[in-house]
Amino acid sequence: MKNIRKEDIRQEVYDLYDGYVHNKFNRREFVEKLSFYAVGGLTIPALLDYLMPKYSEKIQVPAEDTRLNTEYLQYDSPKGGGRIKGQLARLIGHNSKLPGVIVVHENRGLNPHIEDVGRRAALEGFISLSPDALTPLGGYPGNDDDGRTLQAKRDRDEMLEDFIAAFEYLKTHPECDGNVGVVGFCFGGWISNMMAVRVPDLKAAVPFYGGQPSEEQVPQINAPLQIHLAALDERVNAGWQAYEAALMKNNKAYSVHHYPDVQHGFHNDTTPRYDQKSATLAWNRTIDFFRQNLK
Repeated sequence: MKNIRKEDIRQEVYDLYDGYVHNKFNRREFVEKLSFYAVGGLTIPALLDYLMPKYSEKIQVPAEDTRLNTEYLQYDSPKGGGRIKGQLARLIGHNSKLPGVIVVHENRGLNPHIEDVGRRAALEGFISLSPDALTPLGGYPGNDDDGRTLQAKRDRDEMLEDFIAAFEYLKTHPECDGNVGVVGFCFGGWISNMMAVRVPDLKAAVPFYGGQPSEEQVPQINAPLQIHLAALDERVNAGWQAYEAALMKNNKAYSVHHYPDVQHGFHNDTTPRYDQKSATLAWNRTIDFFRQNLK
């Protein structure tokens, strides 16, 4: 099997993968479309293997990391899915209450990568809660294909209620100081934007390449925003200009960072869309932003 390099992959392949992971077509259709690019020694199995996430190989902070107290819990979401499971993580032996961060998954449930991101946030001195919006359907099923299928069965406004309920739970947790922000990726980026609209006492929101609220919703935003966008992400970026105009019109506090020559999902280090330089910079900016605003 040919050892594939990033430079071997045309942008159209990444665009196909983006369409596949956002349910524009099923796996069979994805493979059929991908076959057009299986040339020059590239086979379909090799392309599929290259594009699919490698969770077990990419964990940065293991669940058993002895620096952290990591556990699963359930909290009430009466306007959403009922009882929702989440991963709670914080440093062992902290001597004071901690600021909180809600970590919101992509469109496939609480997979190992997002659990890892939650633990990364905890290592930075936050108490993090990473909910699983698939809980009412049995939870993340162990693979992203089935996870996307399950998440498509849920109403996204009900899932938003699940994450708002997570905010309320974390804000009053005995180890939290009541100052809570949110960071989310793709679907989670939309949730982060919408929590800024819906939650008046949210302290900070960090959407990574997420869908935008409507112009009519922007006046309700209280939380400062730090927005991360990928230059090659035409789908999400199509809504940015109107969103920024509404933020400026309503004098909202925001900063935006555009990352050149990177794909949607560039922060996710389990797929080839990952860009280490941009992901590291974006994460450092996120942590600094939370430290500035979760006071």
